[in-house]
Amino acid sequence: MRRDIFQAIADPTRRSIITLLALQSMTPNAIAANFDTTRQSISKHLRILTECEIIKQEQQGREIYYSLQIEKMKEIDKWLNQFREIWKTAFNQLDDVLLTMKNQKK
Repeated sequence: MRRDIFQAIADPTRRSIITLLALQSMTPNAIAANFDTTRQSISKHLRILTECEIIKQEQQGREIYYSLQIEKMKEIDKWLNQFREIWKTAFNQLDDVLLTMKNQKK
């Protein structure tokens, strides 16, 4: 099943995993050690993040390491940027109104 990237980041545990992997590649056990949940639960989160291509897994000897796919995170940033622009415009307009009101009081 192909999942949407926003479904992946909707879960707080998955967002925390992304944050961990932004710092360094980690094994599933190292990731699981940061959470008060089962290893199976973390594996499910890792599978979802992998399906969404937010993280990738790489075999190094006997270990599997997960790392963040920065390019995929840029997709999220690009989507969010449209809202940044909307809010920036709205706040600039609000600033203009407040400045006009302040000048009228003088």
